[in-house]
Amino acid sequence: MSKKSIIARQRKRERIVAKYADLRAQLKKEGRYDELDKLPKNASPVRLKNRCLLTGRPKGYMRMFGISRVAFRKMANEGKIPGVTKASW
Repeated sequence: MSKKSIIARQRKRERIVAKYADLRAQLKKEGRYDELDKLPKNASPVRLKNRCLLTGRPKGYMRMFGISRVAFRKMANEGKIPGVTKASW
């Protein structure tokens, strides 16, 4: 489990990126890069990091499910993810 402060920082970045998304797109389209530089650093989507929705783990992230491999394995074994079964052959 990640520290709560790191998870909160990531959520804050997500809100700021969403807030400035339209303005960033407009400034980029018009080529007004000097005004684009004046926006907050965290308004850039590049600064976002994929994190597990359940644990906040940054590594082993599975985009299709939005969770880490550890959480995925646990939930799959408990039968909480529909259509996912343990392989056996």
